[in-house]
Amino acid sequence: MSIGLSTALSGISVANERLRASANNIANTQTTDFRRQQVEAQTLESGGVKGQLRQVNSVGNAMEADLMTQKSATYAFVANLRVLQTQLEASGTMLDIHA
Repeated sequence: MSIGLSTALSGISVANERLRASANNIANTQTTDFRRQQVEAQTLESGGVKGQLRQVNSVGNAMEADLMTQKSATYAFVANLRVLQTQLEASGTMLDIHA
């Protein structure tokens, strides 16, 4: 698999994890002693990113932060999807040229 495809797929995966964690935080806003979840993204040497889910130390909600995470993760998901689509289209074009 090309580096572009694996990078885009890892970006989609981390964006999905961020969406899931922030949705969980929003769903549990009223839960007593709920500890929010957060995804920390790390850049990999080989290319792409890796997400690590962790619990936030403080108890309570941060609805504004979770809503912003939802927006940001959605944009990241769509951007990586566009990269993936472009990479696949370019690969298809290359195959057509060589065929």
